[in-house]
Amino acid sequence: MIKAKDFPRFMVCAPSSGSGKTLITCALLRILEKHGYKCASYKCGPDYIDPMFHSKVLNIPSRNLDLFLMGHNGIKKALVKGSIDKDIGVMEGVMGFYDGMKADSVKGSSYDICAITGTPAILVVNCKGMSKSVIALIKGFADYDKKGLIKGVILNNISSMVADSLKKDIEDELNIPVIGMLPKLAESFLESRHLGLVMPSEIEDILAKIDRVSGILEQSLDMDKLINIARSIGDILRPGDVDEETSYSIKAAGLSHATEPVRVGVAMDEAFCFYYEDNLDLLKEMGASITFFSPIHDPKLPEVSRIILGGGYPELHAGELSKNVSMKEDILRAANNGMPILAECGGFMYLQERLSSPDKETYEMVGVLKGSGSMRDRLGHFGYVTVRSTSDNPYLKVAEEIRAHEFHYYDTSDNGDTCLLTKPSGKSWTGIQVYKNVFAGFAHLYYPSRPEMIARFLAL
Repeated sequence: MIKAKDFPRFMVCAPSSGSGKTLITCALLRILEKHGYKCASYKCGPDYIDPMFHSKVLNIPSRNLDLFLMGHNGIKKALVKGSIDKDIGVMEGVMGFYDGMKADSVKGSSYDICAITGTPAILVVNCKGMSKSVIALIKGFADYDKKGLIKGVILNNISSMVADSLKKDIEDELNIPVIGMLPKLAESFLESRHLGLVMPSEIEDILAKIDRVSGILEQSLDMDKLINIARSIGDILRPGDVDEETSYSIKAAGLSHATEPVRVGVAMDEAFCFYYEDNLDLLKEMGASITFFSPIHDPKLPEVSRIILGGGYPELHAGELSKNVSMKEDILRAANNGMPILAECGGFMYLQERLSSPDKETYEMVGVLKGSGSMRDRLGHFGYVTVRSTSDNPYLKVAEEIRAHEFHYYDTSDNGDTCLLTKPSGKSWTGIQVYKNVFAGFAHLYYPSRPEMIARFLAL
């Protein structure tokens, strides 16, 4: 196994959200590939959409790095796993560089993950509306960086009138290299919506636009300095930190192992596309054979014995989902016959009786579970949660927990009461519906935090 200490890498971070991290990350990945590097990409935090720009648009594998969901060693394992057969790693930070899981802590922040993984940081600064003030901003971030992780700066939205002089002043006064500059672009193609960014598939000519940005950035990019920064890594590994064998087995969870691979159908299309790569890996490591299918386009379920319905945007495709009656009937029949089904967020709403689109049209859904989904005026439950079972069910024993994340403007009339969901702050509420072997709710589960649950899913 490649050791992370031998794996050049850097993190693209920023003073705040909206600074251009995703755009710069995509451009750098494109430039590195152009120069012959085999890239691995990572996204700090629980976000699903940013990694899609890496994986689905650029065809570069992308993994999440999240302290709450994974823990220290889980982050290290994900980093090492992603590094196999790759030359360089590019991480995209989350929120502002020092913004952690709580307002009074850097724990779980981009800064913290840099420290945990021994990764140097490149600060992307949005220079809109500033000139000399940019220096004060960078100095503040550098002075607060007690571990000396910030190794370079990229100036975004920089005026061509002040770019060269500002670059010189930053390097002379702060002794931090400006490795690249991106001027203000006439078009903006990463637009906000009610769940962060729009999906990459919805942006016309997205790859051509990224190529255009990467071409502009490359004109000022100091490639030698970038690679030197990537090589200035720390050793994250101590004996026993990352085992050579990281897989889980059904047998290890005290359950019988099937003699043949368990065929799991995973919904994957425009409506359902939010999946952690680690979750899919765990299924495979435990003996599952994954078959992707589309609840929008396929007339029936494939030949599978288990179903997973992930998150996404079913509300934007409610009409199409409703019209695919044969698929809905197949899933309803499977659920009534006791097929194991895991559904989260969008998948949860799809299994309920009705779903309203953003324009308030109501459509019939599968009807396995009680409830109707509709848009709310503000975020419902947002952030990390621990899902703790309050009653026995096919997947979790009483008091067993699995870690998860929620982020949704939609809510339903029946969230269920099988589990208690608790934020790190202590706030809690009930959720999760269980019907026969269906386990469904808004929480996006991180399977490796409770592998026994997935072992039971495959062994039922």
